[in-house]
Amino acid sequence: MRIISGWARGRKLFSPPANSQAIRPTSDRAREALFNIISGHIEHADVLDLFAGTGALGLEALSRGANTVTFVENSRQALELIKRNLLVCMPGISMSPPDHPPQKPLPHAKKPAIISVIQHDLRKGLPLKTFDKKQLSSFDLVFLDPPYSTGLCQQLLKDWDNHNRLKPDGLLIAEERSSETLVDQFSTLRLVDKRTYGETGFWIYQSTLRNHP
Repeated sequence: MRIISGWARGRKLFSPPANSQAIRPTSDRAREALFNIISGHIEHADVLDLFAGTGALGLEALSRGANTVTFVENSRQALELIKRNLLVCMPGISMSPPDHPPQKPLPHAKKPAIISVIQHDLRKGLPLKTFDKKQLSSFDLVFLDPPYSTGLCQQLLKDWDNHNRLKPDGLLIAEERSSETLVDQFSTLRLVDKRTYGETGFWIYQSTLRNHP
């Protein structure tokens, strides 16, 4: 597993053990295909990576020009992988104290990257209070990648629809087993594209809200 493009291109990321059942990284092939589709939405974006796992999706966005990335995970193993992979991409980054986002200048950027790592059980819903505490009011790009075929993807889409923090023209990408069915239209989200890569399916939603949530 590696960063595919951008200033961190080619850097190898730490992966979970081969027998791990808790973390399922998106394959390099599927990740590359997805980022080719959404390439116009990444530069200067505020990114949210839900069920972040290894952090590969958020780190790929950071490498391609995102301004901020917020990782949300609950697994201790995944949180450790995210920390290790941040250090791979940004050696010397400070990971503490937890209430102050790590900052480090990005290559060829005039301002530091702002990175937040939130430990939260997404089975209980979105960490809205933590978002508010960290002044994370809205996002340009959201990755939602829960365990396949558990109902969590549909559950979190509904939760997001009730508390939509997607900026106008922002995208929410839900990853689920390609054979599953997800709702096309919510009150504040509409499906604009779907792509399938073997077992992996990407449902790409856009906000129907005109103003910032």
